[in-house]
Amino acid sequence: MPIKLIDALTHAELQSVLKAVVQEKNGGFGLNMWATVVDRDGVVKAVAFSGEDRGDQWPGSRVISAQKANTANAFSLPGLSLSTANLFSAVQPGGSLYGLQHSNPVDTSVAYGGSCNDIGTENDPMVGKKIGGVNVFGGGLALYNEDGKILGAIGLSGDSSCADHNIAWKVRHALNMDYIPAGVSPNKDDNIVNDIVDGTSPSGWGHPVCSPEATAIAKDFSKTHPVRSNG
Repeated sequence: MPIKLIDALTHAELQSVLKAVVQEKNGGFGLNMWATVVDRDGVVKAVAFSGEDRGDQWPGSRVISAQKANTANAFSLPGLSLSTANLFSAVQPGGSLYGLQHSNPVDTSVAYGGSCNDIGTENDPMVGKKIGGVNVFGGGLALYNEDGKILGAIGLSGDSSCADHNIAWKVRHALNMDYIPAGVSPNKDDNIVNDIVDGTSPSGWGHPVCSPEATAIAKDFSKTHPVRSNG
């Protein structure tokens, strides 16, 4: 699926990919998910869910998915991609980005406005508006095209934070938007870093382990779902 421009991504395409990935082993509880995509300006472009109805996923995860998308976009650059998972340790007390999670609040009128019947459809009330919000656990990833241009970001929510990250990673890969320029992980991409020992992350970018399965899946992404090179 060679999506090169974020405006070319339709609700139907996002939902189709999401439904397929949720059926795979992702290291979580196997729950249904929400996905939100924002453009480089933080404007919501699409919101989708994997279940049959909007109530088949945690209702609160709709806005969380949008927060994650906004965060990954807001704190990634043309030359450096930071996933929301990468931010966990940095925002803890004493961390290099402590307090970041309190910046850029969600616009509640965007988050909770509109008709409930439109939630998760191509007419979701968030679409076309800036949601804002900062979320600092796994599930948000910046989107880059084959020219290395940052397009925006995707956010996933509805399961454990590690499974959210794994699903986001797979969805981004399927959408052909993972031409990552650089990152803080050992592989120099924006993969989750599971290096926290006794509450401390030596790298400063660590995320808690949710399950051994989720950790193993993410660790193998360099083989199973490697990021693409724009060089």
